[in-house]
Amino acid sequence: MKRITLPCGESVPALGQGTWNLGDAPRLRAGEIASLRRGLDLGLTLVDTAEMYGDGRSEELVGEAIAGRRDEVFLVSKVYPYNASRRAMRRSCEASLRRLRVDTIDLYLLHWPGEVPLAETVEAFEALRREGKIRHWGVSNFDPEGMRELESTPGGAAAQADQVLYNLGRRGIEWDLLPGLRTRGVPVMAYSPLEQARLLRTRPLATFARQHGMTPAQVCIAWLLAQDGVIAIPKTGQRERLEENAGALERPLSAAQLEELDRLLPPPEGPTPLAML
Repeated sequence: MKRITLPCGESVPALGQGTWNLGDAPRLRAGEIASLRRGLDLGLTLVDTAEMYGDGRSEELVGEAIAGRRDEVFLVSKVYPYNASRRAMRRSCEASLRRLRVDTIDLYLLHWPGEVPLAETVEAFEALRREGKIRHWGVSNFDPEGMRELESTPGGAAAQADQVLYNLGRRGIEWDLLPGLRTRGVPVMAYSPLEQARLLRTRPLATFARQHGMTPAQVCIAWLLAQDGVIAIPKTGQRERLEENAGALERPLSAAQLEELDRLLPPPEGPTPLAML
């Protein structure tokens, strides 16, 4: 397993598990839990969730899935922007801890920029960190301007990651955001690596995968794993898909293959607004 080093010096798996939309359908619950546990078995021990996902149902599912295995997991969750004030963040964090059935969240992210002043949000994060409710904090869906504002905020340099939409079909961050984060040693956490499966139906990608003995999903994930300072968090509630995703670890892309993908799905030619789903 490739590992990515956070600014604090701690390393985490470059391939983790997302949970957006997991926990919403009771009939799928057992399979989703089995998939998450199988991911832990295969080393995908970074698990990402959020209070927004299913109004907490995803966190509850994760809590059940990691029961008895907490020490193996690097647990990430996210707080709504409107809950990012001093008082509201504590309530949100404590509610997430109860749903997750844990004492501490390893990485707590601001889900996207909001109206609460960043200085207050940073103070709220730091208060939770001092109390042991979280170990680290970071942000999500922050563009270059947002990251500059964060860095100019007292204490803002303690952010450990920026979670954004990044995949073979959404490469806009390569123009400005990604280089800036790399310079500062802040990893990107790439959500929706498969563009909610839409990328898998792209003809050039399907052709490439077939020619190189991979599945389209494995190509998408292996491409992200080849990028410096990037953590991929594909979501699946199916054990078979989970094992397919993990198979990308055994199929690293060569320099020639990466060049071919650049031709098929090229990077941007100029600045683009940060994409979100």
